[in-house]
Amino acid sequence: MHALTESQIRKSFVNTTLRERNSLTLPPSFAELDWDQLDFLAWRDPKLPLIGYLVVPIDDTLVGILLRQGQRQPRTRPQCSFCEDVQLPNEVAFFSAKRAGAAGRKGDTVGTLLCSGFECNANVRVRASAIFAGDDPEAVRQQRIERLRAHARGFAGRILG
Repeated sequence: MHALTESQIRKSFVNTTLRERNSLTLPPSFAELDWDQLDFLAWRDPKLPLIGYLVVPIDDTLVGILLRQGQRQPRTRPQCSFCEDVQLPNEVAFFSAKRAGAAGRKGDTVGTLLCSGFECNANVRVRASAIFAGDDPEAVRQQRIERLRAHARGFAGRILG
């Protein structure tokens, strides 16, 4: 992912009001982000604990999505829909997002299970163990990165309708 400016991020949101877009809080470490290690940008709002933000590049377009975490946690440990990591060191939570445009204004939403702190970018870059990677752990790592990108683009596409 290439480096983004605050203006690009704010303009990218497709399922927010102008007020929500202008009041969103950027990640605390925004200036120090390692953009080469990101397939999408995601962060939790430090002021609003149940709100998260996701910015996904699709071709030459950015799709920003405001996410709301569900208040009830699943009874069993779910798998993240983006990174599909089976050895997660972190929690997974249900997030929903209004769809873009008229559908979202009518209340249509899309939901998914995601790492609650959006650790997916780091999770897919961890070297896979021999049990999962076989003879070529780097190839498996690259496949995981590509699947993460595809899942993120697919979710953004469902928001766009």
